[in-house]
Amino acid sequence: MIIPSLDYIKNTVVRLYQGNYHLQTLYKDRIVDKIKQYVDEGAEQIHLVDLGGCKDPLNRKKDIKDIFPENCKTIFQVGGGIRSKKDIQYLLSNGVSKVVLGTIAVTEAEKLKKWLKYFDCEQIILAIDIKINKNNQNQVAINGWKNITNITLEELINFFLPYGLKHVLCTDISRDGTFFGPNFKLYRNLARIFPKISFQASGGISHINDIKKLKKTGIKNIIIGKAFLEKRFTLPEAIKCWRSV
Repeated sequence: MIIPSLDYIKNTVVRLYQGNYHLQTLYKDRIVDKIKQYVDEGAEQIHLVDLGGCKDPLNRKKDIKDIFPENCKTIFQVGGGIRSKKDIQYLLSNGVSKVVLGTIAVTEAEKLKKWLKYFDCEQIILAIDIKINKNNQNQVAINGWKNITNITLEELINFFLPYGLKHVLCTDISRDGTFFGPNFKLYRNLARIFPKISFQASGGISHINDIKKLKKTGIKNIIIGKAFLEKRFTLPEAIKCWRSV
C-alpha cells in the first residue's frame, strides 16, 4: 500500500535533508491538519516520525492521541524516541497500531528480541537505515545516521527473524529527501531474499512512475513523504497508480 509519511517537531510538520537537523524545512501545516487531510484522501496507514523524540527521547510528544482524527480507521505507525516497553505500551493504548524501532535494534538487541515476543509481531516495525559502502555492502546506520556500524542489513534481519520479525522499513539514506529516485535494486533483492518479510520502501521517490517500478520489485509498501509535501503528485494519484499495477 501507499503510506504517507509525516515528520514533526511538537506540532509542526518538518523535513530534514539527509537527517541533518541543521537543514530543516518547516512547513506551514500543523501536524493534526495534515494527518486529517491524508485520512480524508484515503490513507489506510500513516507513518509518523517524532523528530524531537529522535533527537532527545525526553522531548517526545506525549499527547499523541490528540493529533489523530476521531473515529477514523486509519492505521498509525509511529517512531522517534521510543526506548522502553512503557513507551510502546503507552503508544499502543493511545491510538497507535504499530511502533517503529530503529537504533535500539543494534544498541539493545536483547530488548527488541523480548518485545517481539511480548507484543504482537504485527505491532513492531524494524526501521533499518543503510549506507551502501564501496564493497556494495548495506551497512546499518544508527543514531539519526550519525554512526555507521559494521552490521549489514541482511545480518540484522536474519538475527531477528527467529523471534517473529515481520515488518521492516528500509531506507537507503543516500536517497532520502533527495528526489534522486528509489534504490530499485536494493528492494528487488530484499523481496527476493526475505519473502516472508513485509517491507516498506522509503527514500528518493520523485515521480509517480517510481511507484509502478517499486511495486514490480515485489515490495509490499511504499513510504512517501517529501513528494506529497512538495506537491509532486497527490496521495489519491499515488493510490490509484499503486492499484493499477
